[in-house]
Amino acid sequence: METKFKLSRGQKTALIARYLRGCWGFFILTLVFACLGMGLNALTPQIIRLTVDSILGEEAPQLAGWLLRALRWEALKDEPLRALWMAAVSVLAVAVLRGVCSFFQRVTLSRGSEGFVKSLRDDLFRHIQHLSFAWHKQNPTGDIIQRCTSDVDVIRNFVCNQMTEVLRTVFLIVLYVTIMLRMNVHLTLIALLFIPIVGVSSGVFYKKISSRFQVADEAEGELTTCAQENLTGVRVVRAFGREKYEEDKFNERNQRFSSLWIRLGKLLSVYWASGTLLTSLQVMVILIAGVIEAVNGRMTLGAFLAFLSYNEGLSWPVRALGRVLSEMSKAGVSVDRVGYILLSEEETDAPDSLPAKTGDIVFDHVTFGYEGQEVLKDVSFTIREGETFAILGGTGSGKSTLVHLLDRLYDVVPEKGTVTIGGQDVRNTGRASLRRQIGLVLQEPFLFSQTIGENIKAVRPEATDEEMRRAAAIACVDEAITAFPDGYDTVVGERGVTLSGGQKQRVAIARMLLQRAPIMIFDDSLSAVDAETDAKIRAALRSELEKATVILISHRLTTLMQADRILVLDGGRVADIGTHQELISRPGIYRDIYDIQMRADDRALIMEGGEQ
Repeated sequence: METKFKLSRGQKTALIARYLRGCWGFFILTLVFACLGMGLNALTPQIIRLTVDSILGEEAPQLAGWLLRALRWEALKDEPLRALWMAAVSVLAVAVLRGVCSFFQRVTLSRGSEGFVKSLRDDLFRHIQHLSFAWHKQNPTGDIIQRCTSDVDVIRNFVCNQMTEVLRTVFLIVLYVTIMLRMNVHLTLIALLFIPIVGVSSGVFYKKISSRFQVADEAEGELTTCAQENLTGVRVVRAFGREKYEEDKFNERNQRFSSLWIRLGKLLSVYWASGTLLTSLQVMVILIAGVIEAVNGRMTLGAFLAFLSYNEGLSWPVRALGRVLSEMSKAGVSVDRVGYILLSEEETDAPDSLPAKTGDIVFDHVTFGYEGQEVLKDVSFTIREGETFAILGGTGSGKSTLVHLLDRLYDVVPEKGTVTIGGQDVRNTGRASLRRQIGLVLQEPFLFSQTIGENIKAVRPEATDEEMRRAAAIACVDEAITAFPDGYDTVVGERGVTLSGGQKQRVAIARMLLQRAPIMIFDDSLSAVDAETDAKIRAALRSELEKATVILISHRLTTLMQADRILVLDGGRVADIGTHQELISRPGIYRDIYDIQMRADDRALIMEGGEQ
């Protein structure tokens, strides 16, 4: 997975803003309710100040004239008990109103944050569906999942909580500093001296934390990939008794992941401890300076208590700056990791792309490779429309690569040959249109965690049950399906674990047959069935697919020898091509394989299938 991908600050801002569209109103309302709540919170120290100085003491109240008249202060000051009750009720009323503001703040924040994260997840999933086959081969599934879940949650937490917290903190600092300046300029300046110190120390830690979060996040992706591969290959693990090996491999990655987070935790602990020390030092300095001011008569006792309350309220957001910066570090890394997916180039068709055509398939001097290593070398051959064409070759000879090029999972470089269907270059054909014309069954078919019927109908949901059963009968799997208690409503389980390997292949064949594509490709898709079933399926296919162009890829000659023509690949080159009789009549790779594989019982099955 890409580890050096970095977005600029402007790109990160643009990416986040893109998914905030449609949610701004909720976030603005969140800030409005948050500011109202802080304004109400700022009233409580003033009520305490009024109670201590003017109700219990003899100081004139520091209130606006209209408010004094509304409270009927002249009459109220002669009834201290009533005044105390009014002060208590006022504190309770302010608390209730703060609770109401807090409720609506959380409701609007929830609506906004869920709208933001839904938009981001939808776009991520849609974008991944259109990324190239090569991209998916280069990037581990577990890491992709981790980026789409854990990293998205980190971004959501920062954007919807920490960014809102930053704006709320700015408002709180402005509000509290304004009030504190009106109460005592000298003490306020002392309090503000600590903010730059905390800011500088936070900046230093931010740089260190960011790089460590990057490494820790990548380690989490590796851990997720390890777990995902183990769960996917659970049958292999059990079959070969690799449980101990898998446990050791997971423990090794888990140990590295834990160690990285412990190191990161130590760094964060140092930061939080230093922040706590600075905050405590600030409170102590304000307390000492405030006592001196009060003793010297420059500040009343009520004002001093209120000032301490505002200072405590001010020290909290300054201290929380560390949390915001640490979350910013994580969010910056997560935005890079999510941005890597979103900015990866999708498969696109040219504006003048054409609909797919039917006709002869021609590979003309095709040379192709992966990561600089050539797999196909100057390959040329023609598959006539309606022909059954077989491909034989050793591992790594390029058999599946031919299919990938035909289906445009990869494209041939223009100067390295052409692939055409009906005389039209597939590179000029729209991918969606082309792939609708090609049915493909792989050696390791994938089945969804749905019923067998839903898996077969995946290519044509509108197909009737009769059509579905007809396709299953041709694939010689209808009898096996109806033997299940729930028949076609049997849930196959994750990746089809309910079915045997041969049953999965036959269900995949039935799915492809239901597609009714004019070009049908069987990429070693009968490898998991016995020779007798193989012969039956081939016989059924010959009678049903008379008009379709069929491409068979297999290592089993009984599957290939009844094809109209057979292509033999060796080392990425065309070693031979011809009918079965032509190929066994002359020395070469095909005849050597024939002599090795064929026995009397195999020949009997061939004759049963109808050797030509």
